[in-house]
Amino acid sequence: MLHTKDDLPDALYSAAQVRAVDARLIADGTPGFELMQRAARATWRALVRRWPTANELTVVAGHGNNAGDGYLIAVLARRAGWAVRVLAVGDPQRLQGNAGLAHAEARREGVAIQAWVEQAPLRGVVLDALLGTGLTGEVREPYAGVIGTINASGLPVAAVDIPSGLCADTGRVFGVAVRADLTVTFIGLKLGLFTGDAADVVGDWVFNDLQASPEAFEGIDRRALRLTADNLPRLASRAPTAHKGQFGHVLLIGGDRGFGGAILLSAQSALRSGAGMVSLATRSEHVPAALARLPEAMVLGTSSANQLMGLLQKVSVLVVGPGLGQSSWGRSLLSAAADAALPQVWDADALNLLADGRVSLPRECVITPHPGEAARLLGISTAQVQADRPGAAQALSKKYTAVVILKGAGSLIASPDGRLAVCHQGHPAMATAGLGDVLAGLVGALLAQGMNAFDGACLAVWLHANAGAQQGKSGRGLAASDLIPAIRQLLEEQAPCLK
Repeated sequence: MLHTKDDLPDALYSAAQVRAVDARLIADGTPGFELMQRAARATWRALVRRWPTANELTVVAGHGNNAGDGYLIAVLARRAGWAVRVLAVGDPQRLQGNAGLAHAEARREGVAIQAWVEQAPLRGVVLDALLGTGLTGEVREPYAGVIGTINASGLPVAAVDIPSGLCADTGRVFGVAVRADLTVTFIGLKLGLFTGDAADVVGDWVFNDLQASPEAFEGIDRRALRLTADNLPRLASRAPTAHKGQFGHVLLIGGDRGFGGAILLSAQSALRSGAGMVSLATRSEHVPAALARLPEAMVLGTSSANQLMGLLQKVSVLVVGPGLGQSSWGRSLLSAAADAALPQVWDADALNLLADGRVSLPRECVITPHPGEAARLLGISTAQVQADRPGAAQALSKKYTAVVILKGAGSLIASPDGRLAVCHQGHPAMATAGLGDVLAGLVGALLAQGMNAFDGACLAVWLHANAGAQQGKSGRGLAASDLIPAIRQLLEEQAPCLK
């Protein structure tokens, strides 16, 4: 079965898991060379569909089975009348097993095979068959130089299974990676294709399962779930008799001096995402602006935590942190929130204060760190977080017994019970301030409407990313508040109000 970017499986696996399925297919009677031939045919069909007028192919082949795929694709291209060359990095005579058989078939077919040299011209479509999914460390020479030449060529590039230099498990680029226009991957989707640096190098996806049956995956638990419109957790539709008391009361706490806009964005997001009632505790000087912008919200000018105590007994969900600051005012409000036995969403400075050890996180909360905040919470560097985003998200979830939304390209949602989801939608125009405030308010609203922490986080991240993708079509200059009407529209499509 062939899948395109709009029709991909939900399950994501590690490279080791996919290799285990590959080995199981071979053990069950499918020859390894037949699997390699299937991969070559799938890639060739994808190339022809993507570049229907092309007639020239340059295969850059390394070693191992990835190179074997490349040699067989070269054979198919030559049989179709294309001008074909293979540029071999390393001695192809040393290829063993199925890769050796593929090299031998290419020679019999008369494919031109040349040793890679720096001056070797690249022509036509370039096929990356260099390194595959087995890479575990920094790309070394001569491969780093080869990848640099491919990226500088300006030619269309397709990658076999994964762009060389990209980690299949984490989405980290190992120093340098091929920037592909098209990646054709096999058997099972790899998690690393959907988070971290992957968006910069993968291009479009095509997936082929190489006729692997569901039985081949028995006993192999997926590494993560890829969030799609079809598998999202569902917010219940609203009956005609619905009233505000059924949909929760969200209290948003934050907005120190100079940061009033952050908590207002969160409050507006919570209101427009369906919370039954919204209250806002912020600095007294922000009350006029809050009432002018959100007359539907109940606004409490707050100078001390004591003023929150009565309100905490009336609400159902807390959102704490947007614009909170790290002064004594913010610390006192956060301490009061931490003592409340309520579902909570912690964001921004609430996370920075948590990282400083000044407060403890209640159980079963949702935390929404960006990579820098995640690094502070884990006591590591931001680079270390980005080097293994799935691992960092799960480590945070375990450490704080919380549902974690690790924001960034390929946002990850991790649960203490081990579940992991990834949302690869979004748009570069979303690189602007205030988006996290909108997300925090959205999560709070979904919790208030009865969703559990993991499901609410997954739905919120997907809505947020897809609203950004819609609004980002106009390009840079996107404002955080631009997402809120789009979120409302998407949410209504997911869970309509019944008439």
